[in-house]
Amino acid sequence: MEIDRSSKKVRMGMVGGGQGAFIGAIHRAAANLDGKIELVCGAFSSDPKNSQESGQLLSVPAARCYSDFNTMFTQEAKLPASQRMQFVSIVTPNHLHFPVAVAALRAGFHVMSDKPATFTLNEALELKEIIEGSGCLYGLTHTYTGYPMVKEATARVANGELGEITKIVVEYSQGWLANKEDEQGKQASWRLDPERAGVSCCMGDIGVHAANLAETISGLEIVQLCADLEPVVDGRELDDDGTVLLRFNNGAKGVLLSSQIAVGEENNLNIRIYGKKASLQWQQMEPNTLWLRFNDKPSQMIRAGVGDCAATTAQSLRTPAGHPEGYIEAFANLYAQFAQQIGDFEQSKITDISLQAPGINAAIRGMAFIENTVAASKSAQKWHPFLLSNIQL
Repeated sequence: MEIDRSSKKVRMGMVGGGQGAFIGAIHRAAANLDGKIELVCGAFSSDPKNSQESGQLLSVPAARCYSDFNTMFTQEAKLPASQRMQFVSIVTPNHLHFPVAVAALRAGFHVMSDKPATFTLNEALELKEIIEGSGCLYGLTHTYTGYPMVKEATARVANGELGEITKIVVEYSQGWLANKEDEQGKQASWRLDPERAGVSCCMGDIGVHAANLAETISGLEIVQLCADLEPVVDGRELDDDGTVLLRFNNGAKGVLLSSQIAVGEENNLNIRIYGKKASLQWQQMEPNTLWLRFNDKPSQMIRAGVGDCAATTAQSLRTPAGHPEGYIEAFANLYAQFAQQIGDFEQSKITDISLQAPGINAAIRGMAFIENTVAASKSAQKWHPFLLSNIQL
């Protein structure tokens, strides 16, 4: 990926991600990877002492390790424009995504949020109005869209290599919540808590990534669904497993499988898209490989960094052929895109949409997917329209 190192770094603040947190460290590593972004402040924990200690371990000045996000936004806004943070990275449990984003936007800061964007679909719709009124940028870390071979798959579908899309099968399976004792860890406890996770665990945590990937690569939109979600492990309030039948806006059918109780599965995100001329397959655990398959000629294995590729793919590649482009690099692509958007924004330029990080529209469709699947699973009715509002849960 060609990096412009002549420009000044974009200054980032962070809410969440203190000691003991998993995803915050991933976000920081990704943001730092290209040398475009520097962490200058944070409210790293709801515990002021932990926030201070976490920040100092990250070499953030003590005066800019804040006790809470509201204090951070207020104090940062008072600093000279050349010193204050330019955007905030939100890496908290789900229930805080919306209030932190709103406070940041109203204080004049851009927002990069972990997914899902909000706790409810109504909040996501409200957030869109706030973003549009704020004049600020908003990005969402749908990580898997940052992989080079996902960009290559998207380009090949758009170029018509598969022909008309007829079927999509996407699976995201993990096994880390297969047993009752798995609930004790910090990462599990909040994801299984309706007060912090929302209406869904499995679909809200990983199923939404699968739905986003299906829509992103195919260029289609889900218009109807039939869902079967449940908690397999006794005593859980939220789903840990589910199957969703899909219908897309061109008439294509689909199946989405998502599970966190699939023993032996690590992070099995696997998508197959079938067209009338060809099909493709990509697996997150083999990220450098994209398969194209046909009925009338040998299959093609397309490898990252080998031969010609789409411009969007080339801009996402960092390593020579044979060196895996992985999870942190995919995150980093989104952060690099967002940093570019901020730089262009401050120069009154508009970034090409193909080079932008996922935004509020992806956030709304993600929340709609979560709430629609939960509502459909509770109903005896077979097919349900994919609604963007007025969902009865």
